[in-house]
Amino acid sequence: MSESIQGKGRPTPKRSETQKRRGGPVPPPPTNRRAAAKALRAKQAVQRKQTRRGTAQGDESTLLKRDAGPVRRLVRDIIDSRRNLGFLLLPVALLLVVAQAVKQPALLNIVLGLWLATLLGVALDLVLIAVTIRRAIRADFPNTGKLLGHTAYGLLRSTVIRRFRMPPPKVTRGART
Repeated sequence: MSESIQGKGRPTPKRSETQKRRGGPVPPPPTNRRAAAKALRAKQAVQRKQTRRGTAQGDESTLLKRDAGPVRRLVRDIIDSRRNLGFLLLPVALLLVVAQAVKQPALLNIVLGLWLATLLGVALDLVLIAVTIRRAIRADFPNTGKLLGHTAYGLLRSTVIRRFRMPPPKVTRGART
């Protein structure tokens, strides 16, 4: 039984060397609950900032649990590769508010018709998106459950203006997914 044992390729560092690399003494524990809570909030703020920065850069390792995983990446790519009508909801809603403030009945009727047409178009687009997402998930990930959760994730993402989506889109419009 002669096995060749391979080392790690470098000598084990001395204790004094590793202690020099540690970066200073360990901070003392908090003296009361208020100090402990303040330290915890500061630590969580740093973690949130790192997560936000990583998500904005599209780093897969820093994504929130809501956005992580290959199925969610597929859903994001499907949504980001097509043009969606969902982003029209907010601008048309603002237009409706302005038309109500102006108090011109003719203008209000026109904008209300535009609002209803937008709602109908968005509803049809959302149905089409839901069918597309479900087909893609069943084809690529047949053993995946909770299709409703993935579909809802995609529908919500489709209503956000492309520039403000987090994590940012990785595919261009018109790309095949």
